[in-house]
Amino acid sequence: MRNPLPDDLRRRTKHIFGILIFLGACAQLDAVDDVYDERADAPKDIATAVKDASRAGKRVVLVFGANWCKDCRALDAQMHKGELAALLEKSFVIVKIDVGRMDKNVDIAKKYGVPVDNGIPALAVLDAKGKLLFAQDQGQFASARSMSYESIRAFFEQWKPKG
Repeated sequence: MRNPLPDDLRRRTKHIFGILIFLGACAQLDAVDDVYDERADAPKDIATAVKDASRAGKRVVLVFGANWCKDCRALDAQMHKGELAALLEKSFVIVKIDVGRMDKNVDIAKKYGVPVDNGIPALAVLDAKGKLLFAQDQGQFASARSMSYESIRAFFEQWKPKG
């Protein structure tokens, strides 16, 4: 059976389908690399983290950020490296909280004294009972891409539980 489409239209259709398949694959890869779960229930995640921290003698770190934020991704990458990753595993329960386009979970950030409009990522540190120990209120990590690994590690060393 002969194809009823002219050769030119058939080539363009194949080209368009190729582009759509490529874009779909890119979207899937990007979703796999998401740092923040955009569907997460932040209050529930915080409550769970506090319970886990209480049992394990750890502190809780709330990391407010978004998947579109390059500094948020840079901080997350640093947090998975070497000694820092080991320190975080041993001493902290990490809760990543998606702020969307500064229109999501902003009330939670405010509750913990973190003004996300000063920049993200922004962190708060809680003790094992959920009491606020520290809140970044000046956008200290908002330029995480230019921060050294050592300065990021020093921050977490400063806030790890004593003893």
